[in-house]
Amino acid sequence: MRIVVVGGVAGGMSCAARARRLDEGAEIIVLERGEHVSFANCGLPYFVSGEISDPASLLVQTPSSLRAALDLDVRTGHDVTALDAARKTVTVATAAGVEEISYDALVLAPGAQAARPPIAGLDSPRVRTLRTVDDALALRQRVEGGARRAVVLGAGFIGVEAAEALAHQGLETTIIEFAPHVLPPLEDELATLVTGELRRLGIQVRTAVAAEAIESGADHDVVVLSDGTRLDADIVLLSVGVRPDTAVFEAAGAACERGALVIDEHGRTSLPDVYAVGDATVSVDAVTGARRPVALAGPANRAGRLVADAILRPATARPIPAAVATAIVRVGQQTAALTGANRRVLSEAGIPFHTLHLHPSQHAGYFPGSSQIHLIVHVRVADGLLLGAQAVGADGVDKRIDVLATAIRAGWTVDELIDLDLAYAPPYGAAKDPVNMAGMVGENVLNGTLRLWYAQDLGEISASAFILDTRSAAEFATGHLPGAWNIPHTELRARLDDVREAAAGRPVRVMCQSGVRSAIAHRVLTQAGFDSASLSGGMLTLRGALGDRAGEVLVTGAEPREPAPVG
Repeated sequence: MRIVVVGGVAGGMSCAARARRLDEGAEIIVLERGEHVSFANCGLPYFVSGEISDPASLLVQTPSSLRAALDLDVRTGHDVTALDAARKTVTVATAAGVEEISYDALVLAPGAQAARPPIAGLDSPRVRTLRTVDDALALRQRVEGGARRAVVLGAGFIGVEAAEALAHQGLETTIIEFAPHVLPPLEDELATLVTGELRRLGIQVRTAVAAEAIESGADHDVVVLSDGTRLDADIVLLSVGVRPDTAVFEAAGAACERGALVIDEHGRTSLPDVYAVGDATVSVDAVTGARRPVALAGPANRAGRLVADAILRPATARPIPAAVATAIVRVGQQTAALTGANRRVLSEAGIPFHTLHLHPSQHAGYFPGSSQIHLIVHVRVADGLLLGAQAVGADGVDKRIDVLATAIRAGWTVDELIDLDLAYAPPYGAAKDPVNMAGMVGENVLNGTLRLWYAQDLGEISASAFILDTRSAAEFATGHLPGAWNIPHTELRARLDDVREAAAGRPVRVMCQSGVRSAIAHRVLTQAGFDSASLSGGMLTLRGALGDRAGEVLVTGAEPREPAPVG
């Protein structure tokens, strides 16, 4: 049997390696357009930063090592230009000319190309991308060649990593994002924390603005933004997303959606004996059922293995699972990670959900080095099914998101998190791990013990409710909502008549620093007959949601405890 794999790296090489382990007699040919067939895409920004010093470290395997270990016929510099599904052949352009290669089974792993928006001047030689080893080498060469200023177009995961890498090398770096905040899949209140860390690194962050043109000069380029700003740049890094590299195969008749190859649960395309994996394929979202490409190395790698099983062991091959899309990125001293669906995706899918905000320590608070994890968990209103989670923090973020990704994959409800028996010792966690705490808060919300209000509803709440701040007077003075009353939660039971008089029949909306004290106050108020709700995540979440507007909205200093105005 001859298996031809088009494209290496994660999906293609995983499929080829698994196929060899299953069938020692198969002829396996891997056709790779570039020079490198198996390299660490995710390590490229760290080579640019200098943290990875040797470019050879980026090469996971070479054609010779793959031949020696797995007897794979790996052919670099081979660009597939046509597919004839009826004749079961691919046409390949090489330095030696054009050839035709037949197959019994064909696996397409062409990956994706950097998206190129309609920006005038994008062909300037100072504009680079960061998707291959050659890209990284060229960018590192420019950095070491005296570049002083860099503009990164796009603040997704790669854009943020690249901006940090360039700043680490001493370049004056600006990152541009058309969306309202960096890392667009991240919730607003967490993205603010990432923006703050980028600024701490000395990176200028410009959001809700686009690059309109790149003017090439003799010794540098100028990036012109939609708001009229002009930025000098020795390097312009293009990182505004990717598009599936599927034109050849779509022209051959393979069914595509939005340019991505449509596959079934075993990776089969619409063409006979033609399979596909990786960034160029349509994935089904595990939470919402939405169909879209998922450009992540982990799912591509695992899918490659399963496609090999489908080809060589079809009777027992497991289906490719729907994507949960777990991702993580380091930003300076912070880590941001997410899994499952975010607020926007859930709203677009019409799924009613609760959002839980928590700010627990990553390990026992009394042990040195304790720091907060800012955690968001989305759960389905109907039954508490886990839908998504995100976190930002200096330590312990990866551990919690991995646990929550596992729970989402398992189809758990939020209350099942309470019973997880997670590793605990003071340097590593707490007796009630942040994941356990998310379960407890979620259960309270579902059974009505806790009722939440959200920072996103501040305008409506300010106009219609009595806001009660249960922090200490000193905390209150550092910044509070206009018109809010300050009664520390320890004094509330003795002040219920004051609250009743001041609220004058209005709902009472309680808040504190992180949501813990206001939850206690909420129980007191509810059992005293008040219409009460607690601000999810407290002032920490509110500041994150307000972002740069926090200084305009919040009032500092003590305020008289007088009734807030009605209406």
